[in-house]
Amino acid sequence: MFGRNKAIRVEVFGKTDLGRTRDHNEDRFLVADLTRKAASLLPDVRQHDIGPRGTLFVVADGMGGAAAGELASEMATDTIYAHLVKTWNAEHEVTPQRFAYRLKEAVEVANASIHAHARAHPEVRGMGTTTTAAGVLHDHLYLTQVGDSRAYLIRGGEAHQITKDQSLMQRLVEAGELTEEEAAQSERRNIILQALGPDPKVKVDLTHQEVRRGDVLVLCSDGLSGQVKKEEIAQVVTTTPELSAACDKLIALANERGGPDNITVVIARFDGDGLRSSDGGQQADVGHQVYPLIDTETSTEPVPVYKGSRPPVPNREKHNPGTRIIVLAALAVAAAVIWYFTRNQ
Repeated sequence: MFGRNKAIRVEVFGKTDLGRTRDHNEDRFLVADLTRKAASLLPDVRQHDIGPRGTLFVVADGMGGAAAGELASEMATDTIYAHLVKTWNAEHEVTPQRFAYRLKEAVEVANASIHAHARAHPEVRGMGTTTTAAGVLHDHLYLTQVGDSRAYLIRGGEAHQITKDQSLMQRLVEAGELTEEEAAQSERRNIILQALGPDPKVKVDLTHQEVRRGDVLVLCSDGLSGQVKKEEIAQVVTTTPELSAACDKLIALANERGGPDNITVVIARFDGDGLRSSDGGQQADVGHQVYPLIDTETSTEPVPVYKGSRPPVPNREKHNPGTRIIVLAALAVAAAVIWYFTRNQ
């Protein structure tokens, strides 16, 4: 591990915005120095040396209507942070394996808490939230993913998506049924395959990435990624030295394009002698890289969840007849049935 005893500094800022069409904000984010047990955007957290217990960033995009989505995203961020403070800070074995395990465990505990709360309170039954949680320990980044909020790593001015959306569209793109451009325009792009809350267990996607000097991490809800391309995100971040101003510019850009959803972004810039230089041929090292835990746990299979107030409307004109239509129709019907019974419980 490079530069373990040398300083690694992070400068971070986050912001959330209502958007142009929603009447309340169901997004939430969290920035925390786990060593000092401080979660805030106060100056001593906005810029700090990453300590021996690491640093945490979380973005959550709630769903469920009324106050349910807001409650789910709040429970997710608060529970993940509280669980890490309790368990990870008590660990005697301060290793990447234990850190990654505790981070994944914290997300699973948050899911169980949200699910139990919804079962005990029928008025918020069906509530859920996406969660992208990133933990930094030494010179490595560990990411847990549930849903379709995203993490991008910007290196050398180029943005790389280092999470995979747990969504219907992502599944169809990987199967060759849709292009990325078709998926981005689809009326079914709000269907995610799982979220924290609806089911007693979730399958948490755990990945990792070495951090280099000058790297910038961007976490965001789909209110940003659905309106602003990754190349535009990279351009704003690399040309705007002040991170708070970069957040403002990205949110303004999403709002200029309609702001159809809540918009949340967290930007973290890394520096220090404890990181390798990013000079020369390092782009191939960036991407979705699964982190293999020694002790993995089984989880439930993902069930489609619709992030919206109504089920998706089939688009019969967009695709050619054949397998593609059959696959899309079957999945859309399944999602609509699940949505109907969830709304009418």
